[in-house]
Amino acid sequence: MDLESERILKLIFPDGLPENLVDNPELFNYLNKLGTYKVDQLKKEQTRLTEETKHIVEQTQDLAISNYKTFIKTAENSRSIYKEFQNAESQVSTVVEKLPELSDKCEAFLEQSVEINEQRRLNSITLKKNAQLLEILELPQLMERCIREGRYEEALELAAYVQKMGENQGHILVVKSIVNSVESLWHTMLVQLVAQLRTDLQLPKCLQIVGYLRRMQAFGTNELKLKFLQARDTWLNASLKAIPTDDAQQHLTKTIEVTRVNLFNIITQYRAIFPEEDNTEGSSDRPLQGVSCNGERLFQSWLHEKITDFLRTLEMDLQRGITSFDTVLGQCMYFGLSFSRVGADFRALMAPIFVRVIKEKFLKNISTVNEHFEMELEKYTLINKITVHTRNATTTATSETNELESYAPPESLLDFHPLAALCNGYLNALNDLRLCAPTALANDVSVALQQSLEMVAKRVLAFYRQEQQAFTANERETFTKLCYCFAHEMIPYLQRCIHAIFPPMTLCSHLGVNLNALENMGITYLQQKDILEPLKHLVPNKMEATLKPEAAVKVEEVNVPVAAEG
Repeated sequence: MDLESERILKLIFPDGLPENLVDNPELFNYLNKLGTYKVDQLKKEQTRLTEETKHIVEQTQDLAISNYKTFIKTAENSRSIYKEFQNAESQVSTVVEKLPELSDKCEAFLEQSVEINEQRRLNSITLKKNAQLLEILELPQLMERCIREGRYEEALELAAYVQKMGENQGHILVVKSIVNSVESLWHTMLVQLVAQLRTDLQLPKCLQIVGYLRRMQAFGTNELKLKFLQARDTWLNASLKAIPTDDAQQHLTKTIEVTRVNLFNIITQYRAIFPEEDNTEGSSDRPLQGVSCNGERLFQSWLHEKITDFLRTLEMDLQRGITSFDTVLGQCMYFGLSFSRVGADFRALMAPIFVRVIKEKFLKNISTVNEHFEMELEKYTLINKITVHTRNATTTATSETNELESYAPPESLLDFHPLAALCNGYLNALNDLRLCAPTALANDVSVALQQSLEMVAKRVLAFYRQEQQAFTANERETFTKLCYCFAHEMIPYLQRCIHAIFPPMTLCSHLGVNLNALENMGITYLQQKDILEPLKHLVPNKMEATLKPEAAVKVEEVNVPVAAEG
């Protein structure tokens, strides 16, 4: 039996628990049941018991009617009892002798009744103060309602009131129980406020919630910063995970937008909530300088992690394949530039990623072009090939001049399908690069094309060695034209295309050199001599070409590209 149950039994049975109830198992169940009743139910309990007693009496009467023989027997016993009364009269004298003892016991009862009257007086006072006591008892329910309805200001006031009441009257069990209940609800409110930081919040609401957390004094300054960053980080990650990942272009574009807007909002909120606190703390209290530094380091570490996550996502989506590098690059640069306002300009970290991915994509395209050329060359034959796009003498100078001003591929490539397919592959790769061509890739692009063209020359030589035994005079002449077209038309054309994407003057301004130095370094310049080394005994000089004599109206150096375009 616990202390509370003993106290309740003492209040109900001041003279002690009756013997017939000592071992009754239903006693404590009934007391527990009474403890769950409200005041209205307790008031009705006596009426219920009276009705139940009446019902029992009626059952007793029914029992008496149904058992009349028993009552007849009882009447007979009454006669015997009457006789016994006579014996009782004889014993009255004995009772009279014991009356003084009874008087003493009555005086003792009067003394006990004084205590009962005092308790009754206290109960009467309690009844008069019932409304005030009820308000105190309902404090936990009132605080729970305030938390449920989001009225945190009133909940904090109630918590402060209950805390003060517990300091003054904490020895009272009821007050102690109320304090414990309010403390439990206080923790619930704390969890609910932290959970709200994981939702989409505007700055005023965010300031309000953090203000409540500060008033609750549940966290220190650095702990509050950590909780704030953790909660906002959870919301940011949830927003990013909600973006569909099916299309890399759409996913990256949406990720840039969501990260830029939301991360900037979080930074703004953080600096508005914790304005210069670290510096202030460090200057006011020298021993806390190391501790105050942790808050700033925490924020910088979190911001660095978010930028790193974005860069990781950027590289992953770029490698998955996007349709427009220039659009994404523009958005990323705007993203990085906008963060310069908060001291987190990370554009320099994105540039190497774009350069690396664009380079990998270009090299992959060139590798595909090489494989496709090998397949086309294996299926190619010189039997019955007639060149129909050889330029005549009257249009040679004009067409070459137009080629200098435009970037249309030479028509003579149409006579040789492998070269035409190869040129188309190069143009597709260069056009894919043209919209977003980093200057840092100028040399890599020219080196990749140089290696690819060297491979083409070796494959053409292998084709010649494989088929030369069966060449007729016409086929040998056609093969010579193929080599001439590759050496004197396709390579210069590709050189112009490279300089259209990477203008030499632009590179000179970046590198701080002149055109001659740029050419000597070989940056963006194809080394035609190295390319044609395997075919040097097969490629006719331009002046010695087997075309019409007028085709040599304009002579140009084979490795010097035109620098007048775009």
